[in-house]
Amino acid sequence: MKVVIVGAGFGGLRLARKLNNKPGIEVILIDKVNYHQFQPLLYQVATAGLDASNISFPLRKAFHKSKNVRIRLAELKELITSQHKIITSKEEIEYDILVLALGTETNFFGNQQLVDSAFPMKSTVEALQLRHKLISNFEEALLVKDPAELQRLMNIVVVGGGPTGVELSGSLAEMKNYVLPKDYPELDFSKMNIYLLEGSGKTLGSMSEKSSADSYRYLQKLGVIVNTNTMVSNFDGNNVQLKDGGIIPSRTVIWAAGVKGVVPEGLDKSLVVKGSRLIVDRQNKLKNFSNIYVIGDLAYMETPKYPQGHPQLASVAIQQATLLAQNMVSLQRNDTKFKDFEYYDKGTMATVGRNLAVVDIPRPKLHFRGFIAWLIWMSLHLVLILGVKNRFFVFSNWVYNYFTYDQSLRLIFPEFYKTKKKSESLVNQLK
Repeated sequence: MKVVIVGAGFGGLRLARKLNNKPGIEVILIDKVNYHQFQPLLYQVATAGLDASNISFPLRKAFHKSKNVRIRLAELKELITSQHKIITSKEEIEYDILVLALGTETNFFGNQQLVDSAFPMKSTVEALQLRHKLISNFEEALLVKDPAELQRLMNIVVVGGGPTGVELSGSLAEMKNYVLPKDYPELDFSKMNIYLLEGSGKTLGSMSEKSSADSYRYLQKLGVIVNTNTMVSNFDGNNVQLKDGGIIPSRTVIWAAGVKGVVPEGLDKSLVVKGSRLIVDRQNKLKNFSNIYVIGDLAYMETPKYPQGHPQLASVAIQQATLLAQNMVSLQRNDTKFKDFEYYDKGTMATVGRNLAVVDIPRPKLHFRGFIAWLIWMSLHLVLILGVKNRFFVFSNWVYNYFTYDQSLRLIFPEFYKTKKKSESLVNQLK
């Protein structure tokens, strides 16, 4: 049985590892990059707390002893479902079973100016670009004489009050409070403003009321300007325009206001629902297909407990992949008693800063905040990171940062940044 998995995120990698060395099953794992990136800590790469290599794990290393899993570095271009094959940027690959684990990409809601000017943060490369931008702004600010332009350089706007926006805002605030004044003594950081703009009435809207209230209080404690019920209409590279007519002068906007599924070409549009997710049944089988499955953030599955679909969390993707692997092994053995998926919510969490975090556990219903929640958050993330070496370096960096109030990775790589921007420009021209 030839299983082709597209996407090596939490779901795709978990499925490949669960099918590793299973007799009678051949696995091809396809991804655009040759590493698995631990996305929950991308914001720490962007704010110089961690090195990119600390949260990245080579895919081939995970399968050194594998007899049946093979890696292909390519991008999915199109599905030809009638012929049971896919077309990638490198080759055509036939399949008996296809699993789409492509995840999501940043949703700019069709605004091209935001695409061109705002910074997303869905990949390691984007996190490094953001780091470069932040540090370069302060280097430029040292030479600026115009007060209005200086304020633009020192204002940072984060759009989206979910976990990514909250964690990033808190990390930026700690840089402002502890690190940047030592790096740039010529600048007055009391004039630096970090704005967190959220369209709904609260931060961490997917978590409990207590967590939302705690996160709001923690952000204010760190000096973040939190504006709820605030929508962004545009950003031209110099000014953030709000839907209520307000304007925030800034050269840096970080967009964490939403995601959409990465839907490949070759599928009927009727299969796509809100958020660009694909309709699947309780076994993650794509609607109208018998041999195509979708897992993770791209999958839209309605259940009695989740009539609007599951939350787009790593834990959902991991649990779906685990069950799908069990069902595939059963299929290989001609056992058609497949299990239906039921998500077991073990809890959600977010960190705002040093000793400041929130944790919600549904059963039993518990809420933790502050230092205890921060320890829980750190412990879980260390467990989930792939590789003993990565865990060691992440833990070492956290200990160093905690006792020194410093991040040691504030490096600028101009050539990398310029090359990446040139390649992005070329891609946009080709599109």
